[in-house]
Amino acid sequence: MAHPQPGNPDRGTALSSSRRDFLRWAAGSCIYSKLNLLTPPGQTLSLSRRKAVVVTFGGGARDDETFDAAGQENIPNLVRSLIPQATFFTHVMNRGILGHYVATASLATGVYEKFDNFAAVPPENPTIFEYFRKDLDRPATDAWVVAPSNGFNRIGESGNRLYGAGSGAGVILPKQLLSQVVAGKGATDYEHLLRDNYETPFYSPQVTGNEMALQTLSETLRLSVSDFAQHARHLNSADELSVYVAQRLMRQYSPSLLWITLHDIDVAHTGSFSLYVDAIRRSDRLCSEIWSEIQSNPEYAGKTTMFIAPDFGRDGDDTVGGNGFQHHRTGDAVSRTTWMMVLGPGIRQNTVVERPVETIDLVPTLGAMCGFSPRLSRGRPLLEVL
Repeated sequence: MAHPQPGNPDRGTALSSSRRDFLRWAAGSCIYSKLNLLTPPGQTLSLSRRKAVVVTFGGGARDDETFDAAGQENIPNLVRSLIPQATFFTHVMNRGILGHYVATASLATGVYEKFDNFAAVPPENPTIFEYFRKDLDRPATDAWVVAPSNGFNRIGESGNRLYGAGSGAGVILPKQLLSQVVAGKGATDYEHLLRDNYETPFYSPQVTGNEMALQTLSETLRLSVSDFAQHARHLNSADELSVYVAQRLMRQYSPSLLWITLHDIDVAHTGSFSLYVDAIRRSDRLCSEIWSEIQSNPEYAGKTTMFIAPDFGRDGDDTVGGNGFQHHRTGDAVSRTTWMMVLGPGIRQNTVVERPVETIDLVPTLGAMCGFSPRLSRGRPLLEVL
């Protein structure tokens, strides 16, 4: 887990330029200039009808395995299908702590959170879910998080006294549900799905707080426990299970704000390069499947903006003290410089933005887009998509 360091801004700029050049070559993308920012696309969709789906990668992938020449084959859906429909930010910096839970909490609050990544604590600052529900007077069923790692069980709402218990998002933890389903019933068959943390294998968080209990699964998702276990047996990853649950949630409740955290890429901590690449390819496919669900679901089609953003990257192969793809401990530019794409109605398509932005800019952007005020966020709205 890396703490903030100055890093090498030149390396971050080089990564951004490399992504830009690749996308220009691959899709003929146009590049923003300052002049473009004065004439954003007109958006006629009323704020009350807007929906947003946020997909984050827990343990982002490096350019070596994605946007560089040798890695392009691993992200065919992103490159050929999604990016041509999107505004793509090539230079997104994470200046916070590089731990998956704390980094995702920073994404969700718009503030670089500073708590111990392995502590079962809520974010200190209000989350996007609390801003959304309070300012827009939305019910609990209108904001959800699906997260495969049990360490994310407190992500739905903060410890901020201005909001309080029950004011955030419902959190569904498929791994927790699965572990209860298979308890004493051949759990070894699901061992690959139940593994919760590859960086510290002895860490097993106590799951408490605003998570969905097993007995409410059938009622919430219209899915019996036996159906859930059957699908888990046939799905080969925790992320597959999470996306399956998210799709059921979309069809049952059509929440206006849905946050999905993918975590399979974190298998890189085991040192297996092949499993790491497999997880990149799976994340690429699952992002495409989520977008397809949005486009085919009448409750979402034509009114939903999707954000895709890794929480951070991984160490470079030539970083002193690093472990390459396996870890993210050094805080170098490769581990801190990532990307973000935005798709949906009114969003400029096939467009690349190269200026440096930050991961904490996500929350104020969603606030400006959907009509709520993330008043304690420290990021800035991304004008290119507003």
